[in-house]
Parts: sequence; structure tokens; C-alpha cells
Amino acid sequence: MTDTVSRPRPPVLRVVSRIPATLSLIAAILVTGVIWGGLWSPFQDSDLFPQVAYGLPALEEGRFWTPITGTFFVNLPWVYILTILGFAGMAFLEFKRGSRVALAYFGIGQLFAVFAAALLLWVGAFLPWPWAQLQAGVLDVGPSGGTMACLAAAIGLFVAPWRLRAWVVFLAFLFVALLYWGSVADVEHVLAALLVLSVDRSLRVQRSTVREQRVTAFTVMLALGATQIIVLLVPTEGPFGYSDPGEGSWVDIIIDAAIILFVANGLFHGRRWAWIVSIILASFNLLTGGLVIAAVLLLGHDGTEVVLSGDPSLTAGSTVLWLLMFIYLLWIRHAFTARRKSKLGAQSPPTVDEVKEMLHAHGGGTLSWMSTWENNEYVRTTHGIVVYQRRAGVAVALADPLGPAGTRAQSVTEFISMTEAAGLTPCFFSSSEETRDAVPPIWRSIVVADDTIVDLPVQFTGKQWNSVRSSLNRAGREEMTFRLTHLKDETWGIRQQLRAISEMWVGDKGLPEMGFTLGTLTEAEDPEVRLALAISPSGDVDGFLSWLPVYGADGAVHGWTLDLMRRREGGFGPVMEYLLGASARQFSEEGAKIMSLSGAPLAHEYPPGAGMIAELSDKLAESLEPVYGFQSLHKFKMKFNPRFETMYLLFHDEGDLIPIGAALTRAFLPDATVRQFAGAGLELVRGKG
Repeated sequence: MTDTVSRPRPPVLRVVSRIPATLSLIAAILVTGVIWGGLWSPFQDSDLFPQVAYGLPALEEGRFWTPITGTFFVNLPWVYILTILGFAGMAFLEFKRGSRVALAYFGIGQLFAVFAAALLLWVGAFLPWPWAQLQAGVLDVGPSGGTMACLAAAIGLFVAPWRLRAWVVFLAFLFVALLYWGSVADVEHVLAALLVLSVDRSLRVQRSTVREQRVTAFTVMLALGATQIIVLLVPTEGPFGYSDPGEGSWVDIIIDAAIILFVANGLFHGRRWAWIVSIILASFNLLTGGLVIAAVLLLGHDGTEVVLSGDPSLTAGSTVLWLLMFIYLLWIRHAFTARRKSKLGAQSPPTVDEVKEMLHAHGGGTLSWMSTWENNEYVRTTHGIVVYQRRAGVAVALADPLGPAGTRAQSVTEFISMTEAAGLTPCFFSSSEETRDAVPPIWRSIVVADDTIVDLPVQFTGKQWNSVRSSLNRAGREEMTFRLTHLKDETWGIRQQLRAISEMWVGDKGLPEMGFTLGTLTEAEDPEVRLALAISPSGDVDGFLSWLPVYGADGAVHGWTLDLMRRREGGFGPVMEYLLGASARQFSEEGAKIMSLSGAPLAHEYPPGAGMIAELSDKLAESLEPVYGFQSLHKFKMKFNPRFETMYLLFHDEGDLIPIGAALTRAFLPDATVRQFAGAGLELVRGKG
């Protein structure tokens, strides 16, 4: 008897097994297309088409079965591609909520769309409305009413803020199609979406944040600009008239599109001037629409068409869109108060001396002393201070807020509110679990490093300390000298040696020294920062470390954080193990509680099944290893048997990652040139070779 081990099914098979209803409907439509030839010839020309197609004429003639039969036919062969792609929403809905729910949305949505569109066109045909009279006599086939209902229901399952964004794009697409093309199918699509929207109420614009209100205005403004270009390229025949391709001036369209793109970017960042310009643009278009309507009343439709060299009715479609935009902009006017260099908060920013006083009074984390470095900005909160850098439209907060421990969560909330009001994208870099718990629930997080912490005192006994103990013993035999000092207390000769070692290290990298969370000798000049020196018997500095103070809530230093690690080429071999071991021994004697070896970026060890973020981080770390050696540094620190505290990048949503990436690049390398970036790129290529 043999033991059999069941293997997990591939992901594709697992997904397929959970969407049987969707696949069955697609199969039924394809089989129908094969039997009646719709896959290779236009079914709308078939003799069977009037018997199975739905629409107002079919219902008036008593063919009440057509809303069901017409669902499984497609009018043109190329439309099969769009039809099958349209089932993506149903597949997602079925995967998340099951086959019964998906079939209910599809069936009810399809029937409602067909019957409601017929009713709407029946009423419209009684009016002097050529479009409604024309569409009232049109027959249609296809499942698009049901698939649109499923897509709308699927959007309702999206997580915030993607739910609101998807709804805005989806509705913009549906209404633009209705206003400018206005086929029976376009009417059905809008009605199906509105049915779902009225049932699940997943679109709650009034509950959206200031940020999302700006994103919505940005999206709608782009849609208005895109509509102008589309109308120029594609013939239209919607409820408000028609147009032929090429009507209008290309120059005017390009200028208008450029202006709209510029203004849309301002709306995205909450600029007051962009809101004012948008109101002016909307008002101008509304005024134009009003004048066209007045001209039609005075000159008649044909007379106005001659004056405008085009159908005046088309202007009405644009006017409707601008009216909606105008109303929305007035409704959310308070979201646009940011100016280009607007400061954060109503109070004057703190000074670096105040930052140090707060650290002395309330303590901080292992990275908090980096708050005192150059290039940082500060903003006051009710009870604390947040340290950040403004780069590429992003406010990158460093580590955790400063201040009393019980008030830091409030500082996080206030910082997010202030940055968004100023039109900046907020994020927190190298933050602790405490700050991660304080951000809004919809925020995302990515692990950026593990803070490696050595608990003190240490005795260097046991097998796990062999390498450190050996380096200390070897240093004794070779008469190396260890000194824990301050840079300002050292002689000119020692300081020059330190600078020479540092400049040699930087020259090897091809990029300038990194900043933000990685210091230089400039930061080491602070009188509260300590230097650990390894001096050879001949008086040469073979290596050095810099240590940043870590204050506790009692105002006393209870630990030290490693910053600089530099060694002289050709010097004492295990100089880094020696310096770290000797530092740990002295800190232990002084009564310190912890020694942080800092976090190695991109060196986090993810658990199995961590997903795409883990894979991306591992690949990026592998690529950067030839330049900065993050993984090698992480492995080196393991010799000191540290424990780990995770550091996070906290941000609103995935759409922010591109600007955040640009901001962090500039924060870490503010002085790097294009040539230096190119040189680093070549080094990466060599490293992979």
C-alpha cells in the first residue's frame, strides 16, 4: 500500500473552480454563437434576429421572451471580445460572494436594464425628441445589462479608497457614452449601474476624505478633457445631437486639453488657484451652453447650426457634464485651500532646540535623534512634534511622532490632516508598530527594515558569541586601542583621518553619502553623539563608529543607536566586530539598556506566503546589493544575536507609491546627480554579471 500526498491545485484551477456560473454563461454565449453563426457573421443581419432580440418594439408586439433569449446572442463577431471581457466583474463577484449572488445580480440587472430602457424610450418617444424616437424603434441583443450590474456590484466590494475611485471612473465612462453616443445599450448600462447603486449604496461621496474629494475632481476634469478629444476623433450621435469627425480646430482642442491637464494636476494637490480656474472654466462652458440654447430659441435649430457650423445640440451634452462639475466643485470648495509653499499647521514651526528639549523630556525611539539633523522640517501638534521632509509633493514623516507616549497617536492623526490640507501626500517612514496602529484603518503598510536591537548588558559567553569574543581577544594581542569619545574632543590629526576614511568609502560607492536616516560626519559633530575609535599601535585609526543617544521617558539616556560604520583599507581585519563588541561592553558598564544596530533596508526576513511585497523587496535588495550591501550588513549584524523590531512604510494606498518612491530617493540622495545615478546603474549591471 502506497501513501499518497494530495498536492494543492494550481492557483488558476482554484480560481476556475469558484466561478462556475460565470464560465457557464460564457460557454452558453459561445455555443449560441457557433450554432447560429454569430461568431463569424453579423447576427443582426440574420432572419432570427427579430425573433430573439429585445427592445421596445419586441415588447409592444408581445414577444416577452426576448429579454431572456436576447441575452445569449451577440450582434457582431468582434463584440464577442468585449462581451467576454465584460464578465470579469461577474467572475470577481462570484469569487467573493458565491454563485447565487452573482447570478442574482446578473439576472435581475439584465431584466431591469431591458425593461427600464424600454419604458424610458417609450415615454421619450412621445416628446419631440428625435433621439428617443429613433432609439425606441431599435432592437438589441447581448448580456451587457447583466454584466454591467455585476461590475457595479463588484466595485462595491473594493476596499477604500479604490471603491470611490472605481465608481467615479465607471460612472464617468457610462454617462459620457450615453450623452455622446446614446445607443439602447448605453441606456441599459446606465440603468443597470444605477439599480445596483441604489441597492448596495456603496458610493458615499459625502463620507469621503478631503483627499478623495480632490481625486474625484481630478478624475472628472480629466474625463472632460478626454471627451473633447474623443468627440473630435469619433462621430457622435447622442441624446443631444451629432457630430462628425474632424469638426473643430485641432489647435483649440490641444490648448484646451493642456489647460485642463494643468488645472487637473492643481486640483489633485488641492490648490486654491486650480479650484478658481475650474469654476471659471465651468462657468464659461455653462454660459456658452446657455447662449446656444437662447440662439436655438431665437434663430431655430437650423439657423443656429449655420452660425456654429455644427449641431448646436451637441453643446448640451458638454453643458450637462460641466454643470455636474460646477455643482461638485461648489460642494467640496473647502477641500481646496492649499498653496504651493503652504506651511503645515497654524503655529510657527518648532526649532531644532525645541526638538531636543522634547526628546530630553519625553524620550523617543531608536531613530528619534535623527530628527535633529539638517534638511528636516518640523510641525507642531497639540501635544508633540512630527519630523518630516517635503519632497516631490510628499511629506515623508521620519519614524514616530515626538512627545508624551500617550499623545503620539493623536499627533499622527493631526499630521495626516495637516498635510492633506496643504495638498501634500503624507506617509511615515521607518515607523514602529505603535504608529502603524495609529494611522487610519484603510492605510497600507510595507516592511522596510528590521531594527536590530541588542539587549544590554552582554557577557559574550557561549558559542553564539564566538566571532565577537575572538575579535576582542585578537585586538588585545595586536595591541589595538578602543576609545569612546566625542568628535570635538579629538585632535586635528584624528579628525582628518576620520574624514579620509569616510571620503574613501563614499568614493567607492559612486553615489554621495546617503541622508535622511543615514548620517555623515557632519551629524557626528553633535556633542551628544559619541564616536567609537579603533586605533592601531602606530596611531592610525583603523575604523570608527558613531552612536546616537536614545532617551527614555525619564529624560535619561537608556541606549545608543549605531549610525556610521567606517573602516580603513588594510587595517585591523575584524575591526567592526571589535568596535561593536567593545562598545557593547562599555555601554553595559555605564548601565545602558539597549544598543540598536539600526535597520538594514530591504533586508527583512518575510514569513512564508508573504506575497508580492516580499518578492519585490527581495528582488530589489538583490539588485542593490552590489552598491550598498544591505543584505551583507544584515548578516553581519546577526553575529550580535539581536532581537528585531519591525519598521514600516505607512501610506494611504498603492497609488501613492510612485510619488513616495521619488520622494524617498531624494530624501536619501538629495545631492546625487544624473551622472551619479547612471554610474550606480552600471554598477548594478556589473554586479549581476
